[in-house]
Amino acid sequence: MTGFPTRILFDEALAIIREVAQMHRLDAETVPLARCHGRVLAVDLVAPIALPPFDNSAMDGFALRHADLGGDETVLRLAGEQFAGEAGGQGIGPGECMRITTGAPMPAGTDTVAIKESVQVDGGHVRVPDGIAPGANVRRAGEDVRAGDPVLRAGSVLSPARVSLAASLGMDTLRVSRRPTVAVFTSGDELVEPGMSLAPGQIYDSNRELLMGLLRAEGLEPTAWPRLPDQPRAVEAALRDAGCAFDLVITCGAVSAGEKDHIPGVLGRFGRIHFWKVMMKPGMPVLFGSLDQCRFLGLPGNPVSVLATWLTLGRALADGLQGRSEPRPRLWARLSAPIDKTHVRREFQRARLVCDDDGRLVATPDPATGSHRLRAAAEADALIVVPEGPQRLAEGDTVEVLRY
Repeated sequence: MTGFPTRILFDEALAIIREVAQMHRLDAETVPLARCHGRVLAVDLVAPIALPPFDNSAMDGFALRHADLGGDETVLRLAGEQFAGEAGGQGIGPGECMRITTGAPMPAGTDTVAIKESVQVDGGHVRVPDGIAPGANVRRAGEDVRAGDPVLRAGSVLSPARVSLAASLGMDTLRVSRRPTVAVFTSGDELVEPGMSLAPGQIYDSNRELLMGLLRAEGLEPTAWPRLPDQPRAVEAALRDAGCAFDLVITCGAVSAGEKDHIPGVLGRFGRIHFWKVMMKPGMPVLFGSLDQCRFLGLPGNPVSVLATWLTLGRALADGLQGRSEPRPRLWARLSAPIDKTHVRREFQRARLVCDDDGRLVATPDPATGSHRLRAAAEADALIVVPEGPQRLAEGDTVEVLRY
């Protein structure tokens, strides 16, 4: 089992994941607008109409010709009413105005709106004060979007505001990348389902709920498979079955160099290993490869390693398979305590984020650094990114943080 990169730098691993994901990008599908939230747009969206589609009033008031205004006050004859949702067929003549509601088309001949609160209505006449700017309170056709404008780019994530923009353009469906189907395995004879009694040497399976929750937080719908026992034939059969049916297979545990760590051998015999072991802490034994039609990500067994490797490498794989080109937001914070790192690996330390009185983000490192310390991960809400090589970071230094 040779010929693949091993013990590589974190940035090398990330580059391999992105390259492989690009090669195996999932196909596109057309889905109703209501199911587009959080999806990745597969093709550019070009505006078929202008926004606004016609000149309209931004306020309730009176549409008029600015050229008719003069002096301290102008009295105009009220010529009619124009409501939203009605065609703007009626116009006005010199010295006239028309009552108008917000969103209603501007009547022919009008170019300005005096807001309702600033005028006085006296029978069939309206007294308009001086000082109204030309074009006041008017939304011009196409001032937001012109017909033919590319308004959303392929690879962007469809936030509620972006889906709303598509709706305003009359779109009822969009072409989006298909979300990857995901199979999740935990492994180890020592694992017991929560709710059952523990025998000596056994522990409860916490990784399944951790990983399933992380995947669901990304809008994915993972399928949990039965636990993998520490038997090579059973591991082989289960992984090969999943590899034929899913886009992405993720395992927890059995990827290191122990006598019962069978997953690297199975992947080496029946699939392809893209890399094995990354210079990161926690999560060094992480394994990435391909098996039949799927991409395979083998995460270490310690829960904090699962958290760190999914957030840093797994999400990048899922993003790449969906063709996401929009980078995830990056955050920086000031350290509330020093960090002294002596090893060479890139480290992801648990931390709690707060905002100080000056509005600055502050990260408080958790002193529990063991990758089995799940309570520390539960009490934290972010990972501090500590670069490669020995590092002595002082209180107040700025660091990158990954919120989870």
